[in-house]
Amino acid sequence: MGQKGRCKICARTPRETLAVDHNHADLSGKPRGLLCRGCNAALGLFQDDPTILRAAALYLEGRL
Repeated sequence: MGQKGRCKICARTPRETLAVDHNHADLSGKPRGLLCRGCNAALGLFQDDPTILRAAALYLEGRL
């Protein structure tokens, strides 16, 4: 996937193996990218919902 061992979201090189992330709503099973354990878990906790993720970013920036 051309990520050179780095997480597609945070760009860190984790010690553990990167997880193959895929869109659970897309039945093709096509991978979206390789993610570290933390970023992969975060997407799951935010239910793969961009609206919730945007709200979280606004909150962290003090704009919500």
